[in-house]
Amino acid sequence: MGRYSLNTLILFGVLSIASILVVQLVWVRKTMELQNINIAIQEKEDSLNIKEFSEQSHVALRNVLEQINTNLADSSELYGAVKQIRSNRFMVDINEELQPYYLETLLKKSFYAQNIDQDFVYGIYDCFTDSIVYGNLIKFSKESLYEPSSKNQEGITSENVTIRNDGHYFTVFFPNIRAEPIVPVKFISPWIYIGIIVLLVAFFFMYSLVIIFRQRKLSEVKNDFINNMTHELKTPISTISLSSEMLLQDSGTSSEKVTKYAGIIYEENKRLEQQVERVLNVAKLDKNELVLNKEEFDLQELLGQLKENFEAFQSETTSTLKLDLSETSHILLADPVHLTNVLYNLMDNAVKYSEGDIQISIKTKVSSPYLVIEFSDKGIGISKEHQKAIFDKFYRVPTGNVHNVKGFGLGLYYVKLIIEGHKGKISVNSTIGEGTTFTLKLPL
Repeated sequence: MGRYSLNTLILFGVLSIASILVVQLVWVRKTMELQNINIAIQEKEDSLNIKEFSEQSHVALRNVLEQINTNLADSSELYGAVKQIRSNRFMVDINEELQPYYLETLLKKSFYAQNIDQDFVYGIYDCFTDSIVYGNLIKFSKESLYEPSSKNQEGITSENVTIRNDGHYFTVFFPNIRAEPIVPVKFISPWIYIGIIVLLVAFFFMYSLVIIFRQRKLSEVKNDFINNMTHELKTPISTISLSSEMLLQDSGTSSEKVTKYAGIIYEENKRLEQQVERVLNVAKLDKNELVLNKEEFDLQELLGQLKENFEAFQSETTSTLKLDLSETSHILLADPVHLTNVLYNLMDNAVKYSEGDIQISIKTKVSSPYLVIEFSDKGIGISKEHQKAIFDKFYRVPTGNVHNVKGFGLGLYYVKLIIEGHKGKISVNSTIGEGTTFTLKLPL
């Protein structure tokens, strides 16, 4: 994906998210306004209903009180006798003999006359005996009007009970009427939902961008790998082709030249084989098909062989590989073949990325439970921005169009996989122009 296409995708993505956000904000604002209006209407209706019920109840209880007090000269004497304690509870003072069954009958008739179709419970309190007589719960229904909720003897007001002492009161309680106005349920603010949705969409969008950038980077790395592989394979193929052509064209070639051309063909063919083998080994590692054949061996001997090999192939006497080995045991349980490849890969990198004299030092020390190997060079170094990616498959530090260092970008990837396959660790510390140090930790 090109930069223009990627920028266009990001622009359209941002516009889409912004459009969704604006629509959601408008919708939520309208919904909240409508909800507030509905709540206000409901509260007003509840307030009016409670007020109307309170007035009806006052009238009904006042009528009951007038029918009980038959000896009144003036109804004004009953002023203040009906008190509303709560919106669903009333208290009525009386100074007459009172039969609970008769009171229950009067309450039913008076409530029915005032269109109060509510269940109720009443109780008569005698101030002199400090006792209370409860009536049964009277339930209202359209079929039977006011009937006791229980048909058992217990709970049905007896017709023979009479409260003869004056100085008492009765109360009426409506269980289905709330004591306070209904408080609307407060739901979670819709802004929270909007925030969650925006976060999820933004996270998905950012995650998609990360995937796109990662795929783009992988595509670039693979293209670099193909270009590098083309360069790596093209040179030996051209050399082999040229040497074969020289042999075919000159039938009278001396044995010395034949040996020379044959040697070139052999070396270049071996080089091709090594390159192909390296790619195949990495493919096996990716499929977890590579098996580590671990055995005990002395790493100190391997490092000595590495030093001898380096000195044998270096024509410059000023190029050196120094060993600073710990006096403790270097016996490891590891795959000697792959561990040898790891060290030779690191040495190969140090040689390729050194300008002029090659200065390599290998230091070992024990930091329980690991044997630590510090592999340092005085090469060109690696910038901080590339240090995290050098262990990625196919990755090579960009050098523009210059292809002066051979390789596929598989060496350090292979090194990391082998070290981690041995339950070890690898890290890098480098400074541009000063050199690079790879630190390997292998379990003892």
